[in-house]
Amino acid sequence: MVSSKGSTWGRAMTDAAIAVTQSAVEQFTEQYLASIGCSIEKQGGRWAVTVPEGTETELATGQYILRCGDEQSTENEDEEPLHPESSFFQTILEDSSGRCPVGNISIDAGSTDIAIPNWLRTSDVEVSEVDFSPYYDRTALVFLFTLDIETVSDYQTELLRSVAVDVRSEVVLPGLADTLLEKTSLERGTTESDAPRIETSRAEKLIDHVRPTVVEEVRPTINDIHQEASRAADAEVEEYRQMQQQRMEELEETVASLSSRIDELNREINQESGREEHVEVLKKRKGLKSELDEVEAEIEDLRNRREQGFPDKQREIRDRHSIEVVVTPRSMTEVDYESGEAEFELADGSWRESLTVGYGSGVGVTEDVYCENCNQRLSEQNPLRSLSGGLRCSECRGADN
Repeated sequence: MVSSKGSTWGRAMTDAAIAVTQSAVEQFTEQYLASIGCSIEKQGGRWAVTVPEGTETELATGQYILRCGDEQSTENEDEEPLHPESSFFQTILEDSSGRCPVGNISIDAGSTDIAIPNWLRTSDVEVSEVDFSPYYDRTALVFLFTLDIETVSDYQTELLRSVAVDVRSEVVLPGLADTLLEKTSLERGTTESDAPRIETSRAEKLIDHVRPTVVEEVRPTINDIHQEASRAADAEVEEYRQMQQQRMEELEETVASLSSRIDELNREINQESGREEHVEVLKKRKGLKSELDEVEAEIEDLRNRREQGFPDKQREIRDRHSIEVVVTPRSMTEVDYESGEAEFELADGSWRESLTVGYGSGVGVTEDVYCENCNQRLSEQNPLRSLSGGLRCSECRGADN
């Protein structure tokens, strides 16, 4: 199950919903605390945060000492670690729920270097010159999400992920979040931004559109948790099956005991001569037969349920260990960028080639490029190998050795 919450947009602030690293955690924390009126004094990897009285927050007023990332701990027990899994950062995320800080930022050809695609950066082919020609102004949204992966009874894992999407085409732009991290990293100072122009209804539609992408990014983690939950469910089902097997053995012993007692009463009936004694024995035998019928009926019911695999109990156990993934938007950045074409001048010994591809400022190359000999897509795993006879990939069988 996948759900989304917290899509109410609140006050404007400088923000970049970026690939979630320690820098992103620190940036989001700093910007959110600043947006609610807190002051921050930095001394290396330690921050002194003051939450004034009257601040609209669930954080207690007063001062916090935050220790960022791998910063070494001291003897100060009042220090709070700050990293993606720390309790303080989780509190910040929870406190920001419903506010969803938003902002606007521009990335143009003059503010970012032209990004060389992975399949070319890892190639032996040289890039002698590159030029970007912007044709259109485009807008994208970059969302920072939390993903709560939880089971009803056992455990919960919270992950942070960001995703960028073009507002008009709804195409996901993987490189844009990384560009924002570089552009707005704390080491380079604060990047100013304006309030976004996009309507709330459109933003919410795009959240719904990119939610599957966010989930797929953490699919391996979800699968690992699902496997762990399945193993726990399997163990519980097996434990229940063994308990029912033990119960059946106990009932079969009871059947044997009741049958033996009934046989004894049958012998007494044949031997009794007195009427009252005879009637009393008959009553006892009737009671034991009734009890025997109930036990045999329970055995038959257990046997039938066992043959079917105890479906009701299995359903109850597996429902209790089922996985729920809750996707919550935490921040949104409206990004204005330029779309056009990039021309790469390539050199490979005496061979020269001019390659023109779709490109976006801050986004990178926006279209796939294929080997001109075998038609395989160029990638980081299959980079450009040669210009001999056209673009040749590393896996191309026709390429010269």
